[in-house]
Amino acid sequence: MKAAQMSLTRKFEKVCDIIARYNNDPSKLIPMLQAIQDEYRYLPEEVMVFVATSLGISPAKVYGVATFYSHFALKPKGKFIVRVCDGTACHVKRSEDIIDALRDKLNLTEKENTTSDMLFTLETVSCLGACGLAPVVVVNDEVHGEMNRAKVNELIDAIIKKEAANEQR
Repeated sequence: MKAAQMSLTRKFEKVCDIIARYNNDPSKLIPMLQAIQDEYRYLPEEVMVFVATSLGISPAKVYGVATFYSHFALKPKGKFIVRVCDGTACHVKRSEDIIDALRDKLNLTEKENTTSDMLFTLETVSCLGACGLAPVVVVNDEVHGEMNRAKVNELIDAIIKKEAANEQR
C-alpha cells in the first residue's frame, strides 16, 4: 500500500470498519451512512468523498443520498438533540414559546441551532406523533410532554448539571 493511501486509511479507520461491516457493497450505502453519522453525529464532506472512493461510486451519488433523506445531517450536531414539535396540536398549545425559551436559554438563533460547546442542537419538527402530550419536546430519544417555558428551562438545567457532574468524574 502506498504511504498516502495508508495515511488515509488510518485517518478514516472507523469509516473503513463500517464499510467493511457492509462488505464494501454500494447497495448498502444508506445503512453505512447511518452508522457513520452515529459515529460522527453528522456526515463530514471528506468522509462522504472517502466513502464514494472506497465504494467506487461518485461523490455526487453519496451526497445525493445524504441530502435526500432528512435524517442525515451535513453540519455537526450537539450531544443532545432537542426536537420541539410545532405540529398543529403543539402549535395551538404554544410550542413557539418553548422554541423561543430554548433559543434564549441556549443562545441560539434560527440559523445557528447548535451551541458553541456542541452540547445542544435545537430542531423544530412538524410532528412527533405524541399529540396527546402537546406540547412535546424530545431530547435524543426521551419524550417530555406538556412542556412550557419553565419546564424546558428546568430540563436544560438538569442536563447541564448532569454533564458537569460527569466531567468531574
